[in-house]
Amino acid sequence: MRFPRSSGILLHPTSLPGPNGSGDLGPAAYRFVDWLVAAGQKLWQILPLGGIGPGNSPYMSSSAFAGNVLLIDLGELQDRGWLSQDELPDHPGFREDRIDFSVMYHYRMEKLRLAAGRFLAATGSGDPDYRRFCEAEQGWLDDYALFMSLAEHLQWKDWYAWDPGLRRREPAALREANRQFAADVAFWKFCQWCFFRQWFRLKQYANERDIQIIGDIPIFIAYQSAEVWARQELFELDENGKPTVIAGVPPDFFSATGQRWGNPLYRWDSHEQEAYAWWIERIRKTTAVVDIVRIDHFRGFAGYWEIPATEPTAVKGRWLPGPGPKLFDAVKAALGSLPIIAEDLGVITEDVEALRDGFQLPGMRILQFAFADDAKNTFLPHNYVPNTVVYTGTHDNDTSRGWFEAATERERIFAQKYLNTEGKEIHWDLIHCASESVADLAVYPLQDVLGMDARARMNLPGKAEGFWEWRFTWEQIEGWHTTRLRDMSAVHGRNAIDPLPLPDYPADRAKP
Repeated sequence: MRFPRSSGILLHPTSLPGPNGSGDLGPAAYRFVDWLVAAGQKLWQILPLGGIGPGNSPYMSSSAFAGNVLLIDLGELQDRGWLSQDELPDHPGFREDRIDFSVMYHYRMEKLRLAAGRFLAATGSGDPDYRRFCEAEQGWLDDYALFMSLAEHLQWKDWYAWDPGLRRREPAALREANRQFAADVAFWKFCQWCFFRQWFRLKQYANERDIQIIGDIPIFIAYQSAEVWARQELFELDENGKPTVIAGVPPDFFSATGQRWGNPLYRWDSHEQEAYAWWIERIRKTTAVVDIVRIDHFRGFAGYWEIPATEPTAVKGRWLPGPGPKLFDAVKAALGSLPIIAEDLGVITEDVEALRDGFQLPGMRILQFAFADDAKNTFLPHNYVPNTVVYTGTHDNDTSRGWFEAATERERIFAQKYLNTEGKEIHWDLIHCASESVADLAVYPLQDVLGMDARARMNLPGKAEGFWEWRFTWEQIEGWHTTRLRDMSAVHGRNAIDPLPLPDYPADRAKP
């Protein structure tokens, strides 16, 4: 699928300013949409919206369908009378520039429990909108709410170690658990109702202002998730529910020992037997939540790296074939044209390219990867095809300033020659290079627009702690950031703004 020529910003909602220890779906998200409009941008790319997992990663969620309850705007719950102002004090552990997840998690969950208790006490689950939501989302919501209730009660012990009746999902055991944990089940359903109410209101606000949201689907899901527990037959598990093989990638640019992600692998033959119904529903739900879907680790659909669950690293594994075009044929037949971006980074072979191009899916090009080789490097813009998404860097990369400062001397010299720059504003040099390229879509992390160094890096693959924490403040965005980005996008045809200055156009549109 071809997308109109445009550009945008990569920023996860957790990185927004605001109270309560973390960015969320509150007023700052709406202000950010307004800033995108002022800056002449058309896209807001986010990371997966599901709950966080080990290391606070949004790529290890406890559900493939649920939203991250930590993103709920507590202020909106106060407006509805479910929380009081006195119950939302500043916490001494909150910082403007970083998220302390241990502090933020307990603070926000405590407030959500208070709000849910008051809502349920007042309505007895009889609120019509809440009931409509629970009925419409029953296909995933019931399993999710019970799973979260059990997992929390059992202190997040892996579900294969649960009571055998619950592990095997015996009907009598499930009925008893739903009875015993009815209040907790209602709490988790309330949280999902709040999340999606707030999210769809924000998405509507963005869409009405011609901002499209690019979401993210991790190809694999976490073992400790509602869907693996609920649909065990679709995953490579033994008779006790334990993974026999797990996902990851072999040694690569990021890690000499590869990346051992630990997600269970799919039984693709079982998915094929049900005509890929689970995947169709997953993509259907995601395309209702966002406008464009980036599928992380797209190459896994052509072939994936299988690691024995007993191996401590990803070095010892093997490549196995994925479902290939059969999956995407089924999805296309059910859902029509696919608004999908294929994250085709890593070890890319001809079968991956054939799968991507066969469905006309745009791939990704990362400018930070462009200068390590010679002029034939596919990440260099003169080698792009238009049906491409170019990034200065992604959430897994260093900031552009951090990358340049740590690059080899050869990379720096090549980049300076290619970009015709001394490198003093390497972040803007890369943004300009991406913007003027033939790629249909260009996306820049906000850290690069702001010229931030390595301390603002969002993630480092293979490192379990200390990441996903970065936040910005409104004071860091100056007027010249906005006008420079708007002008650049206009002259490169990435928005509908007239690139020629009008008589009353501000004279100070460039950085002083």
